[in-house]
Amino acid sequence: MSWTDERVELLKKMWAEGQSASQIAKELGGVTRNAVIGKVHRLGLSNRTTGTTPAKSEAKEKPAAAKPEVAAKPKPEPRPEPAPRPAPEPKPAAEARPTPPARKQIIPAGQPLPPQPSANEISPEALAKVSEVEKKAKKLTLMELTERTCKWPVGDPATDDFWFCGLPTQPGKPYCEAHVGVAFQPMSARRDRRR
Repeated sequence: MSWTDERVELLKKMWAEGQSASQIAKELGGVTRNAVIGKVHRLGLSNRTTGTTPAKSEAKEKPAAAKPEVAAKPKPEPRPEPAPRPAPEPKPAAEARPTPPARKQIIPAGQPLPPQPSANEISPEALAKVSEVEKKAKKLTLMELTERTCKWPVGDPATDDFWFCGLPTQPGKPYCEAHVGVAFQPMSARRDRRR
């Protein structure tokens, strides 16, 4: 559909009469309401001079019936303002800021690791078994590990002496029998040693 001069003139006339965009689109045919609104804006016709539809103009010509006067409502009395709340007491400085969580100590490469607290909790029997097993260990590197080799690390990773056990693993575990005994201890045994 193209906007011919006749169609544009009809659009302007109907818009000036106060017809809606839907009514104009219906009269023109082959055009949508949105197309009419767009053309009206492009033509700069968006401000209507009359601003009324024909049905509304007929209603304005009839004399309006006199409206009965309504008695003025009495103004409501102002509510009393609520009493001011007491200011909250300031918290002591120690409570105002939460203490930051303790940071873990980062040890530079090549430095010996501090004694681990879990080493004290391991039973002497398990430690003896581990030291015997580590004598027989295959001493594998990270690249030599498989899903069937014990992945227990031995030594400091920052040194050349670092290796993995490499003995056959227990079914469903990442470690050999001796290292499983150290890594997976029953809860009751751990609780007893802490007392």
